[in-house]
Amino acid sequence: MAKMESTRLQVARRVRARDGSDLRILPTVDGASMAHASLPPGAISQALYHRTVEEIWYCVSGRGSLWRSLDGRENVIKLRPGVSASIPRGTRFQFRNDGDKRLAVVIATAPPWPEGPRGRKGRKGPGGDEAVACDGLW
Repeated sequence: MAKMESTRLQVARRVRARDGSDLRILPTVDGASMAHASLPPGAISQALYHRTVEEIWYCVSGRGSLWRSLDGRENVIKLRPGVSASIPRGTRFQFRNDGDKRLAVVIATAPPWPEGPRGRKGRKGPGGDEAVACDGLW
């Protein structure tokens, strides 16, 4: 039976994402999960790609840049409140905070972020080996 979840951002479980961003875990359903990621001013994330999930980002505050690279195509977009972006499975990506306030994005992940022995509760941290470090732009 599916469970109905709700949470407030202020009390959501906090973890350090593999890319170095601050992550708050938001509700999950069978087909997708959600998180709130943020970077302090001047911070740059570790570049990554995902093995099995894809994401949709929505910037809620701050100013930054998002680099994406997939199949020989590459771009950098400006992250500002109201801007959204997709990160298909296998896309190399990296983001940075270009402003003087915290940069924050809400991320929807499909399928849900992996759980289990190598997932959120595993020794390797959130998602186990789902997020793979790679070379980035910055």
